Amino acid sequence: MPEHLRLRIAGRTLSCLDFGGDGVPVLALHGTFGRGSVFARLARDLAGRARIVAPDQRGHGLSDRAADYGRDGFVEDAAHLLRALDLGPAVVLGHSLGGITACQLAARHPESVSALIVEDVGPVMRRPEIAHPILDVRGWPTTGRTREELARRIEAAGVPDSGYFMRSAVRDGDRWRLLFDWDDMMAVQEGGIGDWWPDWLASTCPALVLHGGRSTLLPAWLAREMVERRPRTELVTFPSAGHWIHDDDPDGVARAVAGFLAALG
Repeated sequence: MPEHLRLRIAGRTLSCLDFGGDGVPVLALHGTFGRGSVFARLARDLAGRARIVAPDQRGHGLSDRAADYGRDGFVEDAAHLLRALDLGPAVVLGHSLGGITACQLAARHPESVSALIVEDVGPVMRRPEIAHPILDVRGWPTTGRTREELARRIEAAGVPDSGYFMRSAVRDGDRWRLLFDWDDMMAVQEGGIGDWWPDWLASTCPALVLHGGRSTLLPAWLAREMVERRPRTELVTFPSAGHWIHDDDPDGVARAVAGFLAALG
């Protein structure tokens, strides 16, 4: 069982799962709407080879909400966590928005990052390069009488599968509610819009890019350009996977990450 940590950062509480073990330290950063527990399967698959530490980032999971959801806050939270747990230099893995944070952490705190693993996000998150960089969730339902009702209400609001969101659903008295606030999630997404090429190219540590072949948020051309423009970077594409590669092909992700970690020596 992972150790559940509660850390104080700038007057706020950051919740974090430490899956333990003696392997390479890996800071795993989830995407928007997610939480640290999304990496539980990967932590099991890499037991003995990686010690995965996965926070609930600000405004997500069991961590406190914040007044600001800009890029600086997420990056500094991650840097503080690495210092507080004496993990650095660590491999930093980030999915989606967490991948942008990982790249910016490596650019701004290179002494804390030994390598990067970026799951299905590129250094450009804006139109026209990305047709739909933001999912408009304003006014979406926050509670339901049952877990199933809440899931159905979220799907009726605009997604075919509410499973990812429902990982943040908890029982609260006689109802089920989400741990995050939809308006906060709009702010989180808006904070990720931009051209982040300077951050991607600023670091020099080894990097692995994981690309979902069916993803709408990391086009194949952009994934190739990430590798072509940055030395010491490799690309692994999962043809049948969408944006959530760790869910669509968990075995493949585990193999790719294990191979990358082994090559670091």
